[in-house]
Amino acid sequence: MRSKEASPATDAAAQDSYVPVADLARLRERGRLVVKQGGKQIALFHNDGDVYACNNRCPHEGYPLSEGVLTQDGAGACLLTCNWHNWKFDLDSGETLVGGDRLRRYPVRVTEGKVWLDLSDPPAAERAEAALKALAESFPDHEVDRMAREIARLTRAGRDPLDALRAAIGWTHDRLEFGTTHAYAAGADWLTLRASRAGSDPVLSLAPLVEVAGHMAWDTLRRPPYPYPQGVATYDPEALAAAIEAEDEAAACAQARGALAEGLSYRELEGTLAGAALSHYANFGHSAIYTLKTGQAIDHLGPGVTEPLLLALVRAQIYATREDLIPEFKDYARVLRAWPEAAGSNKNEQTPTPADFIGLGVRAALERCLDFAGDPLGLYGALLGAAGWNLLHFDRAVEARNDAPVSDNVGWLDFTHGITFANAVRHLCTRTPALWPQGLLQMACFAGRNAAYVDKDLDTSPWRVEDPAVFFEATAARLFDHGQFEYIVAAHQLKTFMAAREEVLAAPAAPGCGDVLAGVRRFLETPVKRRFGLRTARQSLDFVARED
Repeated sequence: MRSKEASPATDAAAQDSYVPVADLARLRERGRLVVKQGGKQIALFHNDGDVYACNNRCPHEGYPLSEGVLTQDGAGACLLTCNWHNWKFDLDSGETLVGGDRLRRYPVRVTEGKVWLDLSDPPAAERAEAALKALAESFPDHEVDRMAREIARLTRAGRDPLDALRAAIGWTHDRLEFGTTHAYAAGADWLTLRASRAGSDPVLSLAPLVEVAGHMAWDTLRRPPYPYPQGVATYDPEALAAAIEAEDEAAACAQARGALAEGLSYRELEGTLAGAALSHYANFGHSAIYTLKTGQAIDHLGPGVTEPLLLALVRAQIYATREDLIPEFKDYARVLRAWPEAAGSNKNEQTPTPADFIGLGVRAALERCLDFAGDPLGLYGALLGAAGWNLLHFDRAVEARNDAPVSDNVGWLDFTHGITFANAVRHLCTRTPALWPQGLLQMACFAGRNAAYVDKDLDTSPWRVEDPAVFFEATAARLFDHGQFEYIVAAHQLKTFMAAREEVLAAPAAPGCGDVLAGVRRFLETPVKRRFGLRTARQSLDFVARED
Protein backbone atom coordinates (compact mmCIF):
# COMPACT_ATOMS: atom_id res chain seq x y z
CA MET A 1 0.00 0.00 0.00
CA ARG A 2 1.34 3.44 -0.89
CA SER A 3 3.03 5.40 1.89
CA LYS A 4 1.59 8.47 3.54
CA GLU A 5 3.84 11.15 4.96
CA ALA A 6 3.02 11.98 8.60
CA SER A 7 4.49 14.00 11.42
CA PRO A 8 4.86 12.70 14.97
CA ALA A 9 2.08 15.05 16.14
CA THR A 10 -0.48 14.11 13.54
CA ASP A 11 0.46 10.42 13.67
CA ALA A 12 0.23 9.98 17.44
CA ALA A 13 -3.19 8.38 17.36
CA ALA A 14 -1.99 5.74 14.94
CA GLN A 15 1.10 4.65 16.90
CA ASP A 16 -0.73 1.77 18.58
CA SER A 17 -1.36 0.03 15.24
CA TYR A 18 1.76 1.09 13.32
CA VAL A 19 5.21 -0.31 14.05
CA PRO A 20 8.59 0.80 12.64
CA VAL A 21 10.10 -1.81 10.33
CA ALA A 22 12.90 -0.17 8.31
CA ASP A 23 14.97 2.95 7.71
CA LEU A 24 13.69 4.94 4.76
CA ALA A 25 17.23 5.79 3.62
CA ARG A 26 18.17 2.10 3.45
CA LEU A 27 15.03 1.31 1.49
CA ARG A 28 15.73 4.16 -0.94
CA GLU A 29 19.25 2.89 -1.46
CA ARG A 30 18.25 -0.70 -2.18
CA GLY A 31 14.86 -0.11 -3.78
CA ARG A 32 13.35 -3.09 -1.96
CA LEU A 33 13.71 -4.85 1.34
CA VAL A 34 12.28 -7.92 3.05
CA VAL A 35 11.41 -7.46 6.69
CA LYS A 36 10.08 -9.94 9.21
CA GLN A 37 7.70 -8.72 11.84
CA GLY A 38 5.23 -10.58 14.03
CA GLY A 39 5.64 -13.81 12.08
CA LYS A 40 4.99 -12.05 8.79
CA GLN A 41 7.43 -11.75 5.90
CA ILE A 42 6.84 -8.42 4.18
CA ALA A 43 8.24 -6.99 0.97
CA LEU A 44 8.93 -3.22 0.95
CA PHE A 45 9.33 -1.35 -2.34
CA HIS A 46 10.45 2.21 -3.00
CA ASN A 47 9.22 3.47 -6.33
CA ASP A 48 9.17 7.02 -7.65
CA GLY A 49 9.12 8.50 -4.18
CA ASP A 50 6.43 6.19 -2.80
CA VAL A 51 6.75 3.24 -0.44
CA TYR A 52 4.65 0.08 -0.82
CA ALA A 53 4.34 -2.91 1.48
CA CYS A 54 2.87 -6.32 0.72
CA ASN A 55 3.14 -9.95 1.71
CA ASN A 56 6.43 -11.22 0.32
CA ARG A 57 4.86 -14.57 -0.53
CA CYS A 58 2.93 -14.57 -3.79
CA PRO A 59 -0.64 -15.65 -3.00
CA HIS A 60 -0.44 -18.15 -5.86
CA GLU A 61 2.28 -20.56 -4.74
CA GLY A 62 4.28 -18.59 -2.20
CA TYR A 63 7.29 -17.55 -4.26
CA PRO A 64 9.06 -14.37 -3.05
CA LEU A 65 7.65 -11.22 -4.57
CA SER A 66 10.80 -9.37 -3.54
CA GLU A 67 12.32 -11.03 -6.62
CA GLY A 68 9.58 -9.60 -8.83
CA VAL A 69 9.65 -6.75 -11.33
CA LEU A 70 8.22 -3.26 -10.72
CA THR A 71 6.76 -1.35 -13.68
CA GLN A 72 4.31 1.48 -14.20
CA ASP A 73 1.22 1.42 -16.37
CA GLY A 74 0.07 4.29 -18.57
CA ALA A 75 -1.72 5.93 -15.68
CA GLY A 76 1.34 5.78 -13.47
CA ALA A 77 0.15 2.95 -11.24
CA CYS A 78 2.84 0.76 -9.74
CA LEU A 79 2.65 -2.84 -10.98
CA LEU A 80 4.43 -5.81 -9.41
CA THR A 81 5.01 -8.98 -11.45
CA CYS A 82 5.87 -12.32 -9.88
CA ASN A 83 8.48 -13.84 -12.15
CA TRP A 84 7.50 -17.45 -11.45
CA HIS A 85 4.06 -17.45 -13.10
CA ASN A 86 3.64 -13.86 -14.34
CA TRP A 87 0.95 -12.91 -11.87
CA LYS A 88 0.61 -9.14 -11.75
CA PHE A 89 -0.56 -6.91 -8.92
CA ASP A 90 -1.46 -3.22 -8.86
CA LEU A 91 0.20 -2.01 -5.68
CA ASP A 92 -1.80 1.24 -5.80
CA SER A 93 -5.29 -0.25 -5.96
CA GLY A 94 -4.52 -3.69 -4.60
CA GLU A 95 -6.12 -5.42 -7.60
CA THR A 96 -4.78 -8.67 -9.01
CA LEU A 97 -4.48 -7.96 -12.73
CA VAL A 98 -3.20 -11.35 -13.89
CA GLY A 99 -3.89 -14.35 -11.69
CA GLY A 100 -6.43 -15.10 -9.01
CA ASP A 101 -5.88 -14.62 -5.29
CA ARG A 102 -5.61 -11.15 -3.84
CA LEU A 103 -2.30 -9.89 -2.53
CA ARG A 104 -2.20 -8.84 1.12
CA ARG A 105 -0.95 -5.27 1.34
CA TYR A 106 -0.17 -3.23 4.45
CA PRO A 107 -0.85 0.45 5.20
CA VAL A 108 2.40 2.43 5.21
CA ARG A 109 3.41 5.65 6.96
CA VAL A 110 6.78 7.37 6.70
CA THR A 111 7.72 9.33 9.81
CA GLU A 112 11.09 10.83 10.81
CA GLY A 113 13.01 8.70 8.33
CA LYS A 114 11.33 5.46 9.37
CA VAL A 115 8.91 3.19 7.49
CA TRP A 116 5.97 2.27 9.69
CA LEU A 117 3.46 -0.47 8.90
CA ASP A 118 0.01 -1.29 10.22
CA LEU A 119 0.26 -5.05 10.64
CA SER A 120 -3.09 -5.55 12.31
CA ASP A 121 -5.25 -8.17 10.64
CA PRO A 122 -8.74 -7.33 9.43
CA PRO A 123 -11.55 -8.67 11.63
CA ALA A 124 -12.10 -12.40 11.33
CA ALA A 125 -15.57 -11.92 9.88
CA GLU A 126 -14.18 -9.68 7.16
CA ARG A 127 -11.46 -12.20 6.31
CA ALA A 128 -14.00 -15.03 6.17
CA GLU A 129 -16.28 -13.13 3.82
CA ALA A 130 -13.32 -12.26 1.62
CA ALA A 131 -12.41 -15.94 1.43
CA LEU A 132 -15.96 -16.91 0.41
CA LYS A 133 -16.00 -14.17 -2.21
CA ALA A 134 -12.68 -15.33 -3.60
CA LEU A 135 -13.87 -18.95 -3.54
CA ALA A 136 -16.82 -17.95 -5.72
CA GLU A 137 -14.41 -16.24 -8.10
CA SER A 138 -12.47 -19.50 -8.48
CA PHE A 139 -15.49 -21.44 -9.79
CA PRO A 140 -15.84 -20.01 -13.33
CA ASP A 141 -12.33 -21.17 -14.23
CA HIS A 142 -12.30 -24.29 -12.04
CA GLU A 143 -9.20 -23.13 -10.12
CA VAL A 144 -8.90 -26.06 -7.73
CA ASP A 145 -5.69 -24.91 -6.07
CA ARG A 146 -7.29 -21.55 -5.36
CA MET A 147 -10.36 -23.31 -3.93
CA ALA A 148 -8.08 -25.13 -1.50
CA ARG A 149 -6.38 -21.91 -0.42
CA GLU A 150 -9.65 -20.04 0.07
CA ILE A 151 -11.23 -22.82 2.14
CA ALA A 152 -8.03 -22.89 4.21
CA ARG A 153 -8.30 -19.11 4.67
CA LEU A 154 -11.94 -19.46 5.65
CA THR A 155 -10.99 -22.01 8.28
CA ARG A 156 -8.10 -19.85 9.52
CA ALA A 157 -10.56 -16.99 9.97
CA GLY A 158 -12.51 -19.12 12.41
CA ARG A 159 -15.46 -20.06 10.20
CA ASP A 160 -16.85 -23.55 9.79
CA PRO A 161 -15.17 -24.86 6.61
CA LEU A 162 -18.46 -26.51 5.65
CA ASP A 163 -19.71 -22.97 5.03
CA ALA A 164 -17.71 -23.17 1.79
CA LEU A 165 -19.89 -26.02 0.53
CA ARG A 166 -23.09 -24.46 1.84
CA ALA A 167 -22.28 -21.32 -0.15
CA ALA A 168 -21.21 -23.32 -3.22
CA ILE A 169 -24.54 -25.15 -3.33
CA GLY A 170 -26.22 -21.77 -3.44
CA TRP A 171 -24.00 -20.71 -6.36
CA THR A 172 -24.41 -23.91 -8.36
CA HIS A 173 -27.81 -25.51 -7.85
CA ASP A 174 -29.54 -23.34 -10.48
CA ARG A 175 -26.75 -23.92 -13.00
CA LEU A 176 -27.53 -27.64 -13.20
CA GLU A 177 -29.72 -27.83 -16.29
CA PHE A 178 -31.03 -31.28 -15.43
CA GLY A 179 -30.80 -31.12 -11.66
CA THR A 180 -28.72 -33.07 -9.18
CA THR A 181 -25.46 -34.60 -10.40
CA HIS A 182 -22.78 -36.75 -8.83
CA ALA A 183 -21.22 -33.55 -7.50
CA TYR A 184 -23.90 -33.40 -4.80
CA ALA A 185 -24.37 -37.15 -4.44
CA ALA A 186 -20.69 -37.97 -4.07
CA GLY A 187 -20.37 -34.87 -1.90
CA ALA A 188 -22.45 -36.62 0.74
CA ASP A 189 -20.04 -39.56 0.70
CA TRP A 190 -16.98 -37.31 0.84
CA LEU A 191 -18.44 -35.66 3.93
CA THR A 192 -19.17 -39.03 5.50
CA LEU A 193 -15.61 -40.18 4.82
CA ARG A 194 -14.23 -36.90 6.18
CA ALA A 195 -16.29 -37.16 9.36
CA SER A 196 -15.15 -40.72 9.99
CA ARG A 197 -11.42 -40.28 9.33
CA ALA A 198 -10.24 -36.67 9.31
CA GLY A 199 -10.27 -36.09 13.06
CA SER A 200 -7.93 -33.23 13.86
CA ASP A 201 -5.77 -33.73 10.75
CA PRO A 202 -6.08 -30.46 8.79
CA VAL A 203 -4.99 -32.08 5.53
CA LEU A 204 -7.55 -34.88 5.70
CA SER A 205 -10.13 -32.31 6.75
CA LEU A 206 -9.49 -30.01 3.79
CA ALA A 207 -8.94 -32.48 0.93
CA PRO A 208 -12.53 -33.83 0.75
CA LEU A 209 -13.97 -30.32 0.83
CA VAL A 210 -11.81 -29.32 -2.14
CA GLU A 211 -12.95 -32.48 -3.93
CA VAL A 212 -16.60 -31.56 -3.47
CA ALA A 213 -16.13 -27.90 -4.38
CA GLY A 214 -14.11 -28.82 -7.45
CA HIS A 215 -16.76 -31.25 -8.64
CA MET A 216 -19.49 -28.63 -8.21
CA ALA A 217 -17.42 -26.14 -10.20
CA TRP A 218 -16.74 -28.69 -12.93
CA ASP A 219 -20.38 -29.68 -13.36
CA THR A 220 -21.42 -26.03 -13.68
CA LEU A 221 -18.38 -24.78 -15.57
CA ARG A 222 -19.39 -21.79 -17.70
CA ARG A 223 -23.04 -22.81 -17.40
CA PRO A 224 -25.67 -20.05 -17.33
CA PRO A 225 -28.37 -20.03 -14.68
CA TYR A 226 -31.40 -22.23 -15.32
CA PRO A 227 -33.89 -20.57 -12.98
CA TYR A 228 -36.35 -22.74 -11.10
CA PRO A 229 -40.02 -21.90 -11.61
CA GLN A 230 -41.36 -19.63 -8.91
CA GLY A 231 -44.46 -20.25 -6.88
CA VAL A 232 -45.56 -21.92 -3.64
CA ALA A 233 -48.44 -24.37 -3.35
CA THR A 234 -50.18 -25.94 -0.39
CA TYR A 235 -48.24 -29.14 0.07
CA ASP A 236 -49.88 -32.40 -0.91
CA PRO A 237 -47.59 -35.46 -1.21
CA GLU A 238 -49.77 -36.98 -3.91
CA ALA A 239 -49.64 -33.72 -5.86
CA LEU A 240 -45.83 -33.65 -5.65
CA ALA A 241 -45.59 -37.24 -6.89
CA ALA A 242 -48.08 -36.53 -9.68
CA ALA A 243 -46.20 -33.42 -10.79
CA ILE A 244 -42.95 -35.38 -11.03
CA GLU A 245 -44.70 -38.17 -12.95
CA ALA A 246 -46.16 -35.59 -15.35
CA GLU A 247 -42.73 -33.90 -15.71
CA ASP A 248 -44.32 -30.64 -14.58
CA GLU A 249 -41.41 -28.75 -13.04
CA ALA A 250 -43.44 -25.67 -12.11
CA ALA A 251 -45.98 -27.66 -10.14
CA ALA A 252 -43.35 -29.88 -8.54
CA CYS A 253 -41.20 -26.93 -7.43
CA ALA A 254 -44.27 -25.18 -6.02
CA GLN A 255 -45.09 -28.30 -4.02
CA ALA A 256 -41.52 -28.58 -2.75
CA ARG A 257 -41.47 -24.96 -1.64
CA GLY A 258 -44.87 -25.37 -0.06
CA ALA A 259 -43.65 -28.31 1.99
CA LEU A 260 -40.70 -26.30 3.29
CA ALA A 261 -42.93 -23.31 3.99
CA GLU A 262 -45.05 -25.57 6.19
CA GLY A 263 -41.94 -26.52 8.15
CA LEU A 264 -41.47 -30.05 6.82
CA SER A 265 -37.96 -31.46 6.90
CA TYR A 266 -36.34 -33.39 4.07
CA ARG A 267 -36.78 -36.62 5.99
CA GLU A 268 -40.52 -35.99 6.09
CA LEU A 269 -40.50 -35.63 2.30
CA GLU A 270 -38.16 -38.52 1.57
CA GLY A 271 -40.85 -41.19 1.35
CA THR A 272 -42.74 -39.29 -1.34
CA LEU A 273 -39.53 -38.53 -3.24
CA ALA A 274 -38.40 -42.15 -2.96
CA GLY A 275 -41.76 -43.25 -4.31
CA ALA A 276 -41.38 -40.90 -7.25
CA ALA A 277 -37.83 -42.12 -7.87
CA LEU A 278 -38.85 -45.79 -7.81
CA SER A 279 -42.06 -45.32 -9.76
CA HIS A 280 -39.90 -46.09 -12.78
CA TYR A 281 -36.58 -47.80 -13.37
CA ALA A 282 -35.37 -44.24 -13.57
CA ASN A 283 -32.12 -42.84 -14.92
CA PHE A 284 -30.33 -46.16 -14.46
CA GLY A 285 -30.94 -46.00 -10.73
CA HIS A 286 -29.67 -42.49 -10.23
CA SER A 287 -33.04 -41.10 -9.11
CA ALA A 288 -33.10 -43.36 -6.05
CA ILE A 289 -29.41 -42.86 -5.35
CA TYR A 290 -29.77 -39.09 -5.52
CA THR A 291 -32.81 -39.20 -3.25
CA LEU A 292 -30.79 -40.98 -0.57
CA LYS A 293 -27.68 -38.85 -0.98
CA THR A 294 -29.60 -35.57 -0.89
CA GLY A 295 -30.81 -36.46 2.60
CA GLN A 296 -27.32 -37.42 3.69
CA ALA A 297 -25.89 -34.16 2.37
CA ILE A 298 -28.49 -32.20 4.33
CA ASP A 299 -27.62 -34.23 7.43
CA HIS A 300 -24.01 -33.07 7.08
CA LEU A 301 -24.59 -29.47 6.04
CA GLY A 302 -27.75 -28.58 7.91
CA PRO A 303 -31.24 -27.45 6.95
CA GLY A 304 -29.97 -24.27 5.30
CA VAL A 305 -29.18 -26.22 2.12
CA THR A 306 -32.50 -28.06 2.01
CA GLU A 307 -34.27 -25.83 -0.50
CA PRO A 308 -31.54 -25.69 -3.17
CA LEU A 309 -30.78 -29.41 -2.87
CA LEU A 310 -34.48 -30.29 -2.90
CA LEU A 311 -35.15 -28.21 -6.01
CA ALA A 312 -32.17 -29.79 -7.77
CA LEU A 313 -33.43 -33.26 -6.86
CA VAL A 314 -36.97 -32.53 -8.07
CA ARG A 315 -35.58 -31.28 -11.36
CA ALA A 316 -33.41 -34.40 -11.70
CA GLN A 317 -36.42 -36.66 -11.14
CA ILE A 318 -38.46 -34.76 -13.71
CA TYR A 319 -35.79 -35.08 -16.38
CA ALA A 320 -34.86 -38.66 -15.48
CA THR A 321 -34.97 -41.26 -18.22
CA ARG A 322 -37.46 -44.06 -17.61
CA GLU A 323 -35.77 -47.27 -18.69
CA ASP A 324 -38.72 -49.44 -17.71
CA LEU A 325 -40.47 -48.07 -20.81
CA ILE A 326 -37.91 -49.44 -23.28
CA PRO A 327 -38.14 -52.99 -24.72
CA GLU A 328 -35.21 -54.36 -22.71
CA PHE A 329 -37.13 -53.89 -19.47
CA LYS A 330 -40.68 -54.27 -20.76
CA ASP A 331 -41.42 -57.13 -18.34
CA TYR A 332 -40.84 -54.96 -15.28
CA ALA A 333 -44.38 -53.51 -15.16
CA ARG A 334 -45.97 -56.91 -15.72
CA VAL A 335 -44.01 -58.56 -12.92
CA LEU A 336 -44.67 -55.65 -10.58
CA ARG A 337 -48.40 -56.09 -11.12
CA ALA A 338 -48.06 -59.76 -10.21
CA TRP A 339 -46.13 -59.03 -7.01
CA PRO A 340 -49.01 -58.76 -4.50
CA GLU A 341 -50.38 -62.19 -5.38
CA ALA A 342 -46.93 -63.76 -5.31
CA ALA A 343 -46.10 -62.19 -1.95
CA GLY A 344 -49.42 -63.34 -0.53
CA SER A 345 -48.98 -66.94 -1.61
CA ASN A 346 -45.39 -67.19 -0.29
CA LYS A 347 -45.11 -70.70 -1.69
CA ASN A 348 -41.31 -70.80 -1.85
CA GLU A 349 -39.95 -71.48 1.61
CA GLN A 350 -36.32 -71.59 0.45
CA THR A 351 -33.97 -68.72 1.29
CA PRO A 352 -32.89 -67.00 -1.92
CA THR A 353 -29.18 -66.88 -2.75
CA PRO A 354 -27.12 -64.99 -5.32
CA ALA A 355 -26.88 -68.21 -7.34
CA ASP A 356 -30.61 -67.95 -8.00
CA PHE A 357 -29.94 -64.86 -10.14
CA ILE A 358 -26.42 -65.15 -11.49
CA GLY A 359 -26.51 -65.67 -15.23
CA LEU A 360 -30.19 -64.82 -15.68
CA GLY A 361 -31.28 -62.23 -18.22
CA VAL A 362 -33.66 -59.40 -17.37
CA ARG A 363 -36.91 -61.28 -17.93
CA ALA A 364 -35.81 -64.41 -16.10
CA ALA A 365 -34.38 -62.39 -13.19
CA LEU A 366 -37.62 -60.45 -12.82
CA GLU A 367 -39.76 -63.56 -12.85
CA ARG A 368 -37.42 -65.34 -10.43
CA CYS A 369 -38.08 -62.53 -7.94
CA LEU A 370 -41.72 -63.62 -7.74
CA ASP A 371 -40.58 -66.93 -6.25
CA PHE A 372 -39.26 -65.03 -3.23
CA ALA A 373 -41.73 -62.14 -3.05
CA GLY A 374 -42.68 -63.13 0.49
CA ASP A 375 -39.09 -62.64 1.71
CA PRO A 376 -38.02 -59.14 0.68
CA LEU A 377 -34.97 -58.99 2.93
CA GLY A 378 -33.75 -62.39 1.80
CA LEU A 379 -34.34 -61.40 -1.82
CA TYR A 380 -32.46 -58.16 -1.24
CA GLY A 381 -29.41 -60.05 0.00
CA ALA A 382 -29.49 -62.41 -2.96
CA LEU A 383 -29.75 -59.59 -5.51
CA LEU A 384 -26.98 -57.63 -3.81
CA GLY A 385 -24.77 -60.72 -3.96
CA ALA A 386 -25.58 -61.12 -7.66
CA ALA A 387 -24.63 -57.47 -8.24
CA GLY A 388 -21.32 -58.11 -6.47
CA TRP A 389 -20.69 -61.23 -8.58
CA ASN A 390 -21.39 -59.29 -11.77
CA LEU A 391 -19.04 -56.48 -10.76
CA LEU A 392 -16.33 -59.01 -9.92
CA HIS A 393 -16.75 -60.77 -13.28
CA PHE A 394 -17.12 -57.74 -15.54
CA ASP A 395 -15.61 -58.65 -18.90
CA ARG A 396 -13.03 -55.99 -19.71
CA ALA A 397 -13.06 -57.13 -23.34
CA VAL A 398 -16.50 -55.48 -23.60
CA GLU A 399 -14.97 -52.17 -22.54
CA ALA A 400 -12.10 -52.57 -24.99
CA ARG A 401 -14.22 -53.28 -28.09
CA ASN A 402 -14.65 -50.61 -30.73
CA ASP A 403 -16.89 -52.55 -33.15
CA ALA A 404 -19.97 -53.03 -30.95
CA PRO A 405 -23.34 -51.30 -31.39
CA VAL A 406 -24.30 -48.35 -29.19
CA SER A 407 -26.50 -50.61 -27.06
CA ASP A 408 -23.37 -52.46 -25.92
CA ASN A 409 -21.51 -49.36 -24.74
CA VAL A 410 -21.06 -50.81 -21.27
CA GLY A 411 -18.24 -50.11 -18.83
CA TRP A 412 -17.10 -50.37 -15.25
CA LEU A 413 -19.20 -47.46 -14.06
CA ASP A 414 -22.39 -49.13 -15.29
CA PHE A 415 -21.64 -52.16 -13.17
CA THR A 416 -20.97 -50.16 -10.03
CA HIS A 417 -24.55 -48.90 -10.08
CA GLY A 418 -25.74 -52.35 -9.08
CA ILE A 419 -24.05 -51.83 -5.71
CA THR A 420 -24.86 -48.17 -5.13
CA PHE A 421 -28.47 -48.62 -6.20
CA ALA A 422 -28.83 -51.58 -3.84
CA ASN A 423 -27.56 -49.43 -0.99
CA ALA A 424 -30.16 -46.78 -1.80
CA VAL A 425 -32.90 -49.40 -2.01
CA ARG A 426 -32.11 -50.79 1.44
CA HIS A 427 -32.18 -47.37 3.09
CA LEU A 428 -35.21 -46.00 1.26
CA CYS A 429 -37.32 -49.15 1.39
CA THR A 430 -36.52 -49.83 5.03
CA ARG A 431 -37.95 -46.39 5.83
CA THR A 432 -40.82 -46.78 3.34
CA PRO A 433 -41.53 -50.55 3.22
CA ALA A 434 -44.28 -50.25 0.60
CA LEU A 435 -41.52 -49.55 -1.96
CA TRP A 436 -39.74 -52.91 -1.56
CA PRO A 437 -41.33 -54.49 -4.67
CA GLN A 438 -40.18 -51.65 -6.93
CA GLY A 439 -36.72 -51.52 -5.39
CA LEU A 440 -36.15 -55.27 -5.59
CA LEU A 441 -37.41 -55.65 -9.14
CA GLN A 442 -35.22 -52.79 -10.27
CA MET A 443 -32.26 -54.50 -8.62
CA ALA A 444 -33.21 -57.52 -10.74
CA CYS A 445 -33.14 -55.27 -13.81
CA PHE A 446 -29.52 -54.43 -12.98
CA ALA A 447 -28.61 -58.06 -12.42
CA GLY A 448 -30.23 -59.22 -15.64
CA ARG A 449 -28.86 -56.45 -17.79
CA ASN A 450 -25.29 -56.81 -16.55
CA ALA A 451 -25.36 -60.61 -16.90
CA ALA A 452 -24.72 -60.24 -20.62
CA TYR A 453 -21.32 -58.59 -20.08
CA VAL A 454 -19.49 -60.88 -17.67
CA ASP A 455 -16.64 -63.35 -17.90
CA LYS A 456 -17.95 -66.26 -15.86
CA ASP A 457 -14.60 -68.10 -16.11
CA LEU A 458 -12.51 -65.22 -14.77
CA ASP A 459 -9.97 -66.15 -12.10
CA THR A 460 -11.13 -64.00 -9.20
CA SER A 461 -8.63 -65.22 -6.62
CA PRO A 462 -6.36 -62.11 -6.91
CA TRP A 463 -9.22 -59.90 -5.73
CA ARG A 464 -10.43 -61.83 -2.73
CA VAL A 465 -10.49 -59.86 0.53
CA GLU A 466 -9.25 -61.89 3.48
CA ASP A 467 -9.72 -59.24 6.16
CA PRO A 468 -12.57 -56.79 5.47
CA ALA A 469 -11.53 -54.45 8.29
CA VAL A 470 -8.03 -54.07 6.86
CA PHE A 471 -9.45 -53.59 3.36
CA PHE A 472 -11.85 -50.90 4.56
CA GLU A 473 -9.12 -49.02 6.42
CA ALA A 474 -6.58 -49.12 3.58
CA THR A 475 -9.10 -48.23 0.89
CA ALA A 476 -10.59 -45.33 2.82
CA ALA A 477 -7.10 -43.91 3.32
CA ARG A 478 -6.26 -44.34 -0.37
CA LEU A 479 -9.41 -42.57 -1.54
CA PHE A 480 -8.24 -39.31 0.05
CA ASP A 481 -5.53 -39.24 -2.63
CA HIS A 482 -7.23 -41.21 -5.41
CA GLY A 483 -5.28 -39.67 -8.29
CA GLN A 484 -8.19 -39.73 -10.76
CA PHE A 485 -8.38 -36.81 -13.16
CA GLU A 486 -12.10 -37.20 -13.88
CA TYR A 487 -14.44 -36.34 -11.05
CA ILE A 488 -16.97 -38.88 -12.31
CA VAL A 489 -14.49 -41.74 -11.93
CA ALA A 490 -13.44 -40.64 -8.45
CA ALA A 491 -17.10 -40.25 -7.50
CA HIS A 492 -17.89 -43.80 -8.60
CA GLN A 493 -14.88 -45.19 -6.78
CA LEU A 494 -15.90 -43.45 -3.57
CA LYS A 495 -19.63 -44.10 -3.67
CA THR A 496 -19.20 -47.77 -4.66
CA PHE A 497 -16.78 -48.35 -1.82
CA MET A 498 -18.94 -46.52 0.70
CA ALA A 499 -22.07 -48.39 -0.37
CA ALA A 500 -20.33 -51.76 -0.29
CA ARG A 501 -18.81 -51.08 3.12
CA GLU A 502 -22.22 -50.15 4.51
CA GLU A 503 -23.87 -53.25 3.10
CA VAL A 504 -21.19 -55.66 4.29
CA LEU A 505 -21.12 -54.16 7.76
CA ALA A 506 -24.93 -54.35 7.90
CA ALA A 507 -24.93 -58.09 7.08
CA PRO A 508 -21.37 -59.47 7.27
CA ALA A 509 -22.52 -63.09 7.12
CA ALA A 510 -24.62 -62.69 3.96
CA PRO A 511 -23.58 -65.22 1.28
CA GLY A 512 -22.70 -62.60 -1.32
CA CYS A 513 -20.44 -60.41 0.80
CA GLY A 514 -17.25 -62.00 -0.44
CA ASP A 515 -18.13 -61.28 -4.06
CA VAL A 516 -19.20 -57.74 -3.23
CA LEU A 517 -15.87 -56.96 -1.59
CA ALA A 518 -13.83 -58.71 -4.27
CA GLY A 519 -15.78 -56.92 -6.99
CA VAL A 520 -15.20 -53.53 -5.40
CA ARG A 521 -11.52 -54.29 -4.95
CA ARG A 522 -11.15 -55.31 -8.60
CA PHE A 523 -12.93 -52.16 -9.74
CA LEU A 524 -10.78 -49.91 -7.56
CA GLU A 525 -7.52 -51.53 -8.63
CA THR A 526 -8.23 -51.76 -12.37
CA PRO A 527 -7.73 -48.88 -14.83
CA VAL A 528 -10.97 -47.51 -16.22
CA LYS A 529 -11.05 -46.76 -19.95
CA ARG A 530 -12.86 -43.48 -20.52
CA ARG A 531 -11.98 -42.39 -24.07
CA PHE A 532 -13.29 -44.38 -27.03
CA GLY A 533 -12.04 -42.67 -30.17
CA LEU A 534 -12.38 -45.59 -32.58
CA ARG A 535 -15.70 -46.72 -31.15
CA THR A 536 -17.17 -43.24 -31.41
CA ALA A 537 -15.97 -42.82 -34.99
CA ARG A 538 -17.22 -46.25 -36.08
CA GLN A 539 -20.64 -45.86 -34.45
CA SER A 540 -21.06 -42.36 -35.85
CA LEU A 541 -20.26 -43.50 -39.38
CA ASP A 542 -22.71 -46.38 -39.03
CA PHE A 543 -25.41 -44.08 -37.67
CA VAL A 544 -25.03 -41.55 -40.46
CA ALA A 545 -24.97 -44.27 -43.09
CA ARG A 546 -28.36 -45.50 -41.86
CA GLU A 547 -29.99 -42.06 -41.77
CA ASP A 548 -31.22 -42.42 -45.34
